[in-house]
Amino acid sequence: MVSNVKGTFSGVTGTVAFDPDKPGETTIDATVDVNTVNTNDEKRDGHLKSPDFFDVAKYPVMTFKSTHVASTGDGHTVKGDLTLHGVTKEVTLTVEEVSDEAKDPYGNVKIGATVKGKVKRSDFGLTWNAPLETGGVIIGDDVKLEFDLQFLKAQSAVA
Repeated sequence: MVSNVKGTFSGVTGTVAFDPDKPGETTIDATVDVNTVNTNDEKRDGHLKSPDFFDVAKYPVMTFKSTHVASTGDGHTVKGDLTLHGVTKEVTLTVEEVSDEAKDPYGNVKIGATVKGKVKRSDFGLTWNAPLETGGVIIGDDVKLEFDLQFLKAQSAVA
């Protein structure tokens, strides 16, 4: 491994049902358009979209569906099923830096949070690699996940 490469996905959609008084009842359902991967290097992004990695033609989305949420001292732990590259594995994520609800200038109520985790890409069949002249391989197996998220509170229906 030479260095850390950071990337983003711009095609993220989903829903979160969250009640601060009942965090254990939280549900999360998210979908990511894998074709929106961006590492600020067109050639690398093209390779990531190829059959060597994400194979976006065959697996255009990855999904996450929570199975368990628990409060911790300063945030929450979320367990759920991550489906990537046609493989579903349980992952554990930590939710931290949860903001209080706030109204934006347009009257929308929002909340923000940072979510972190780590997965092994080989667990999802993403095993392409290349040896380095000095030994080792060019890509590590561990992938650090970090999401800075903002949620829009749904308006209640008026009877």
